[in-house]
Amino acid sequence: MILQPKADRFTVKKSAVVPSLLEFSWYLEEIIVNQPAFPYRIFSLGDQALSVDYGNVIDETINEEVIARYYQLKNEHIDGITELIPAYSSLTICYDLITIKKQAGSLNGFDWVKKLVEEKLEQPRPFLENKSDHIKIPVCYDREFGVDLPAIAESKNLSMDEIISIHCSKKYKVFMLGFLPGFAYMGTVDDRIAMPRKSNPVNVIPGSVGIAGIQTGIYPLISPGGWQIIGRTPLALFNSSKEQPSLLKAGDSVSFYPIAKKEFVNF
Repeated sequence: MILQPKADRFTVKKSAVVPSLLEFSWYLEEIIVNQPAFPYRIFSLGDQALSVDYGNVIDETINEEVIARYYQLKNEHIDGITELIPAYSSLTICYDLITIKKQAGSLNGFDWVKKLVEEKLEQPRPFLENKSDHIKIPVCYDREFGVDLPAIAESKNLSMDEIISIHCSKKYKVFMLGFLPGFAYMGTVDDRIAMPRKSNPVNVIPGSVGIAGIQTGIYPLISPGGWQIIGRTPLALFNSSKEQPSLLKAGDSVSFYPIAKKEFVNF
């Protein structure tokens, strides 16, 4: 008999040939190898971009896959690929349609890039040398800066000192940059201090450290925002005059430590 895959189970087919255990193990290995480690879908974003989407989730393992594929494609310097944008669980690939059409033959631009990307994703995920940095960020949690600390303390039945201690106790992963130049979405926040966004946005000062759901982040510029503000850092998160304008990048890790108001003023 021969075992044949059918959906998620094996069926038995009568045959004069009985596979050896080694042959069967090779067969299973082939099935496993040919399946993507992380299921994804690819769809068009206009006529000069596509997205590789792994699902609408906040998951460190999936984000590591996104960042690894980002560096894989970035390091290959593919002609016609103009920009790569990693997010929580997706990778956007922008391309120059004129350059792509010169290589695409009978395919349209989207189909050619999609085929190329699928071939790259079939390859083993590349080993990443240490491209990430760990950044320690000082935060003044004084009530002047942490305007939402009292409300969070009341909502969570915690003292403000406890909230600060919990916020500083973890190392956070930078999942992506977005919303504003240099705005890093970091996580995940301890459930004890996770808070929903405000129902109505307010003007937020640069350097303000906030919480939204299980995310934490820092506003690099003045902006309307709905995150719960718990403190402020004296560090500049974005400087357009620098070669690397953003202090943080996807894949970095961040830890926060408290500083006094006097230290903040004199930083």
